[in-house]
Amino acid sequence: MHERSSVIELVEQLRREFGRYSPGGKLPSSRALVERFRVSPVTVSRALAQLSAEGLVVTRPGAGAFRARPPRAAAPVGDTSWQEVSLSADGAGELVPRSVDASGVTASLSAPPPGVIEFNGGYLHPSLQPERAMAAALARAGRRPGAWGRPPLDGLPELREWFARTVGGPATAAEVLVSGGGQASLTTALRALAPPGAPVLVESPTYPGMLAIARSAGLRPVPVPVDADGVRPELLADAFRASGARVFVCQPLFQNPTGAVLAADRRAEVLGIAREAGAFVVEDDFVRRLAHEDAGPLPRPLAAEDPDGVVVHVGSLTKATSPSFRVSALVARGPVLERLRAIQVVDSFFVPRPLQEAALELVGSPAWPRHLRSVAAELRARRDAMTAALRLRLPRLALPHIPSGGYHLWLRLPDGTDETAFAAAALRAGVALAPGRPYFSAEPPAAHVRLSFAAVAGTAEIAEGVRRLEAACEEALPQTVRHDVPPL
Repeated sequence: MHERSSVIELVEQLRREFGRYSPGGKLPSSRALVERFRVSPVTVSRALAQLSAEGLVVTRPGAGAFRARPPRAAAPVGDTSWQEVSLSADGAGELVPRSVDASGVTASLSAPPPGVIEFNGGYLHPSLQPERAMAAALARAGRRPGAWGRPPLDGLPELREWFARTVGGPATAAEVLVSGGGQASLTTALRALAPPGAPVLVESPTYPGMLAIARSAGLRPVPVPVDADGVRPELLADAFRASGARVFVCQPLFQNPTGAVLAADRRAEVLGIAREAGAFVVEDDFVRRLAHEDAGPLPRPLAAEDPDGVVVHVGSLTKATSPSFRVSALVARGPVLERLRAIQVVDSFFVPRPLQEAALELVGSPAWPRHLRSVAAELRARRDAMTAALRLRLPRLALPHIPSGGYHLWLRLPDGTDETAFAAAALRAGVALAPGRPYFSAEPPAAHVRLSFAAVAGTAEIAEGVRRLEAACEEALPQTVRHDVPPL
């Protein structure tokens, strides 16, 4: 059983048995709990820690765990209603909406309830993560001389050199800033490139986390539609002219959520359009290391074809490793590099040196290429399994594009479907998925859902998840279906 599920089940079991113990009474020893529930010592330790955090258990080193005594008196309830005015007021004292909607991000970060299949995940399942290689790399990194000291503000020179090589073209180590994950890099880039209130061009649909970053910085996302070959250059040029934007954020490789790859004949055109508009292109190269086994040669990053400093490149190790392995890079040329550096230093100082040292150890080890090959094969198998199951069991859901990289499929629901109701029906059937609405910065053209095949345990769980979705379709899909579904 997955460790997380075991912990949750043990916590629930212990809660049900609390009536056996008086306040202050001692609980069975960890060894007794291991033997009785047939779980690992780690599971018992984590379950007791969870109960302790909830105030239900008190642990005493060397003595054991005890049922906590009830609090003597409830804390007084304060009045926080004043915050609504304070959080809404701008510098001039006027009331303007300034809330930050993180729902599109939390949908892929929150763990589903026990027994629910995780088709909404944004990271590799633990069985796909290089846990042993990361643990070994971290252990070796901790023994390096100076590993716990202050790193250079731009990052370790060797790690910057490695990131520069992965970008290729004119990129050099001097143009690389090591940062703390792709989300942090995108935040730094947008803050550096656009003032509050400015428009920023985004692909439509696009990654909800990027939309949340833009809106939290006071920017106005302007959508530019994509098709099976990526962003449409003629619409990009129109959007620059109409909006006056000076930033375009895109994912040219295995775009989230459509999986599209920017076509070869559009790459130079996109860079030329941005250059003519005097604008930057923020290239979010988030899943280059999650290409599938059958992907073939990948196009180079846009930054590798840009000598003029149009592209600000974001590359990350997180998607190919673990959600907690938050090491990424910003690559930029020209005066913008200094602004990026200044904002990153002000926000976070630097990425912890042990994590940078561990990243160097990992990418330089023989385990790294083996891991990438293993993940490439497994993701292809999972993609094929989900695609086959959907076509067999759920032909009413349109799958216009099958990607050769990344970790998800983008499905269009039949016309007239309420995607919120569909997502709720899926959850009742035991499947968590991502509704399509948060991926659009304006009104969506149709209802969509995104299904991830990387966060589940394997192909058997994929088959079971699609089987469960049949019940959701019966409940939530309209009875009549149009078949003239355009691509993407």
